[in-house]
Amino acid sequence: MSRTREIYRITLVGSVVNALLTAFKFFAGIVGHSSAMIADAIHSLSDFITDVVVILFVRIAGKPQDENHDYGHGKYETLAAVVVGIMLGCAGAYMLADGVVTIVKILADGLVPDAPNYWALSAAALSILLKETLYRYTMAGSRRLDSQALRANAWHHRSDAFTSIATLAGIAGAMLPGVHWRILDPIAATVVSLFIIKAAAGLIKPNLDELLESSLPAAEKERIADIITSTPGVVRIHRLRTRRIGNAAAIEVHIKLPADMPLATAHDIATEVERRLKSELGPATHTAIHMEPAYPSDGKG
Repeated sequence: MSRTREIYRITLVGSVVNALLTAFKFFAGIVGHSSAMIADAIHSLSDFITDVVVILFVRIAGKPQDENHDYGHGKYETLAAVVVGIMLGCAGAYMLADGVVTIVKILADGLVPDAPNYWALSAAALSILLKETLYRYTMAGSRRLDSQALRANAWHHRSDAFTSIATLAGIAGAMLPGVHWRILDPIAATVVSLFIIKAAAGLIKPNLDELLESSLPAAEKERIADIITSTPGVVRIHRLRTRRIGNAAAIEVHIKLPADMPLATAHDIATEVERRLKSELGPATHTAIHMEPAYPSDGKG
């Protein structure tokens, strides 16, 4: 099965579960008189929407290079991860605002919300089980396929599981005898919304950096430099530039070769550098190698 189809299949499984779980959560939140469960349902709805986004963008990212995309379409997958993060952040911000407003109404206006019931409690428990299972399933796929979009979607599943844990605690507390306990339901939604917003920021930043052409991490650049300089015939290197295009690395480098070396030999060395980089970093690695003569007067620059 191709990488694109595998990502599509994994995401489709999650989207079906999200669709069914979202419908049940809305039902349980309304029938179960739980604002926390309704907020949880909105979070699950955002999961379903982002599943659709991932499916659409990853299909585009899997297309080969064409005359308008010399480096392929890999950044569409990165863009999908950013969109997932933004949607997650929006869901968290909505839940935060809704929870704060409800708490203020309870404390300042004397609002007495209805006590949640076992419909809401059972929906929270079911959500924890299903969403943690989806997280493990999707994260395993992201590691196997080296997919940023799947990794983002996996954390979206886990954030929903965390939401449901706090929702479960809030609902259970609000079901205790006494109206003063009922504030725990919106408090649970408010606390979890902060974790969701933090998770969204953690998804958006690295993928946005990639879209803005940030270099690969220093440790990875050092590893790339070691691969190149250890190739027989390479005297030294300079102007090493790196970035990421989807799940592939892009490398530009100038290599210094002996000044009296025949062109054919120099070409063979450059080809060997390219082979080593692709062997270590993956066959989709983009390389641009510029050859220069190394003279004794060059120094080490």
